[in-house]
Amino acid sequence: MSLSFDVHPHPSPATAEERAVVLAAPGFGRHFTDHMAVATWTVEDGWGDAKLVPYGGETFNPASAIFHYAQEVFEGLKAYRHADDSIWLFRPEANAQRMVDSAERLALPTLPVEDFIASIEALVRQDAAWVPTGGGENSLYIRPFTVAHEDFLGVRPARTVRYYCIASPSGPYFAEGAKPVDFWVSRHFTRAAPGGTGAAKCGGNYAASLAGQEEAYAHGCPQVLFLDAGEFRYVEEFGGMNCFLVTRDGRLHTPELTGTILPGVTRRSILELARERGLEPVEERIAVDEMLAGVRSGEITEAFACGTAAVVAPVRSFKDGDEEYVVGDGTSGPVTMGIREHLLDIQYGRVADTHGWMRQVC
Repeated sequence: MSLSFDVHPHPSPATAEERAVVLAAPGFGRHFTDHMAVATWTVEDGWGDAKLVPYGGETFNPASAIFHYAQEVFEGLKAYRHADDSIWLFRPEANAQRMVDSAERLALPTLPVEDFIASIEALVRQDAAWVPTGGGENSLYIRPFTVAHEDFLGVRPARTVRYYCIASPSGPYFAEGAKPVDFWVSRHFTRAAPGGTGAAKCGGNYAASLAGQEEAYAHGCPQVLFLDAGEFRYVEEFGGMNCFLVTRDGRLHTPELTGTILPGVTRRSILELARERGLEPVEERIAVDEMLAGVRSGEITEAFACGTAAVVAPVRSFKDGDEEYVVGDGTSGPVTMGIREHLLDIQYGRVADTHGWMRQVC
């Protein structure tokens, strides 16, 4: 039976004036709407107790399994306000299915696709006033997540689990917008290993990336490029984002999914758009030394990272030890920016959605 997220209204939601202050300069992931969706799963009864409640703190026992064994998964997607004031989601069924896949890998119960989408739609409808206006890159960032919620010490799957969905009015992930950034090639840290959780969207993968990110900061780079865990030879991910390279002959290269790379919804969408834009998409293993040589020779003309939060982020250079490899002329390339604008135009309803990717909420 499908879940119904009954609404329990916030007794003192933000005033219109308070909301306006936030929406004028939301930043990213710093402010949250008035409500959140919650549901509980138990091994005896499955999913139930679904509702929309006031956003706020939750009580967790210090022995809660989430603190000790990191059994959790999450997703990230956005709601967009169009020029006619309607509100839409971008490919929510893809995020729902990826959360199912992630949950299976983390030995968590799977939330059915229809319930995942129902929770988001209920939250967005209730807190529609928090969805920013004006297009640009302002949107309502939505964070569904599932966590172990049983109090015990012992290595086994939790028998009680909680699902939450919260939302945050947000601007661009990178404050500089589409300004190209430098990436540090990490030769010491990896994000995921074969047979591990690299293809799942779980907090442990991001925790594993932080030391590499700190290494990048120490070398003056805001982002890090991770290589494979086996040989430190192949390109995998840009921080928490997927990687794309544009070559002089009109091909769009991205690392193939090997089980250690997150199958991004934005990545998938860009691959589907590529041929429309006159590009040949190529999914393959990319040797980092060959990539750097291609940048140096000019064979690789552009590079960019992509993900739900950042959309498309151009790469200015790769720094590998004492060497710097500037991509093209170091500016945001036309292919990168064309793909970026194409995606944003679809998401904000500025062009026809010929793929059926957008889902209207209200």
